[in-house]
Amino acid sequence: MVKQISLAEVKEHNKASDLWVVIENKVYDLTKFRDEHPGGEEVLVEVAGRDATKDFDEVGHSQDAKDMMKKYCIGELEDKNTEMQLPVR
Repeated sequence: MVKQISLAEVKEHNKASDLWVVIENKVYDLTKFRDEHPGGEEVLVEVAGRDATKDFDEVGHSQDAKDMMKKYCIGELEDKNTEMQLPVR
């Protein structure tokens, strides 16, 4: 069974040392990946604790990048209607 993670919990993980993002209603812990991210740590820190789907899609990530994400997935968002709940920058 996939772990359900609340929006409130995602919002708490909003810094470089504790970095979670939501992409397509899946929650990713990217804390350990931030130093490896080809776009730099700053890009990830900017979207920490929120829905980064739009940012992720706009960059046009490769299929390899999408496959790599699977190992960082820690669960799914409890309430999948995040459009009005997560801050969008």
